Amino acid sequence: MNMISKENWKYRAFGELVTHYEETEKDEKNRQKSLFVGVEHLKTNQLKLKEWGKDVMPTYFRKFYEGDILFAKRRAYQRKVAIAPFDGICSPHIWVLRTKGGLLHKLLPFIMQRNAFYDYVNAHSAGTMSPYIKWNALSKYEIPLPPKPDQEKILSLFTTLEQLIEASETQSHNLLQLKQKLLADLLKEKPVFGNILQKSDCQKVTLQKVAKEMRQSEKNPLENGLTRFVSLSHIEAGKLNISNWGNIAEGTTFTRKFEAGDVLFGRRRAYLKKAALADFEGLCSGDIIVLRAIPQQILPNLLPYYVSADAVFDFAVSQSAGSLSPRVKWKDLGKFDFWLPSKETQAKILEVLQHLDALVDEVEQQSATLKELKQSLLDEILG
Repeated sequence: MNMISKENWKYRAFGELVTHYEETEKDEKNRQKSLFVGVEHLKTNQLKLKEWGKDVMPTYFRKFYEGDILFAKRRAYQRKVAIAPFDGICSPHIWVLRTKGGLLHKLLPFIMQRNAFYDYVNAHSAGTMSPYIKWNALSKYEIPLPPKPDQEKILSLFTTLEQLIEASETQSHNLLQLKQKLLADLLKEKPVFGNILQKSDCQKVTLQKVAKEMRQSEKNPLENGLTRFVSLSHIEAGKLNISNWGNIAEGTTFTRKFEAGDVLFGRRRAYLKKAALADFEGLCSGDIIVLRAIPQQILPNLLPYYVSADAVFDFAVSQSAGSLSPRVKWKDLGKFDFWLPSKETQAKILEVLQHLDALVDEVEQQSATLKELKQSLLDEILG
């Protein structure tokens, strides 16, 4: 970007370069067959729209068209802006934006992803519980308008970065899908794991035979050197590592203790598929079952892979009690049965699964680096 000089750039009001449309769809038949987008379908810092509704007639009336920019004006601090990939209907809490006045349409969402943009939006939003930005306020925000040749160069750069980020996220998704497929095959009645596994090498076991529930309570955690706690919100579906936690010193009501090497299984709303391997000791929510491998039966590092398989979560859901917030008990979950191979074969399986996880970590780190680079360049070039 050294070839771009900002000497000829002009600052223009947002309202001079962008228009928001409020076209409505009143035809019930058209609404019934329309795809629709709510604020919940827009994801933070993700320009590509990957989720939408389609199974029921939307309560929304606001129309948008393929290529329009969708911006969540309510709780704008969530940084939700996306490019519409189809014609549809959206929530009234979403603005439908199009450019004018010499601003390239495809450059607008990148301009809106800058930190400076959200600093302004957050400062000028109204309301406390559910703040929102009014058009009168946003229209006065000034943005840099480069000459068209410079806009095209900048757009090319950020489009390329966006494609690289999307490619890395797709690769990560595919690797995780492969891992789940391997686990699904491993837990079949006739277990399969490439050419590594033979059913004749396996014995039928239950989870209760290979793991035990730990119910140790700790009432003085800080005095005994514990500093972190884990709730269900800290466990990310599909990820075995725990990358987030709370600080006990800041307050917690949790008393259940876990140790490094224990498996934390989310027993509340098991359909959320939350299970993780702890690499530190701490406290956790009572909505988490703390499991410890029985090493005479299973390699401790292999247990979390078995427990995180879709078949186990499906079984947990079937054994859960309660309507609004169903929970499964260990005495019921522990009855899940499967074929467990010998220790020698377990070691080979574990090596493959850990290698897959290492690849996922590498790809996700690459994606994170690209996102940081993109944000840095957005603020530097368009700041």
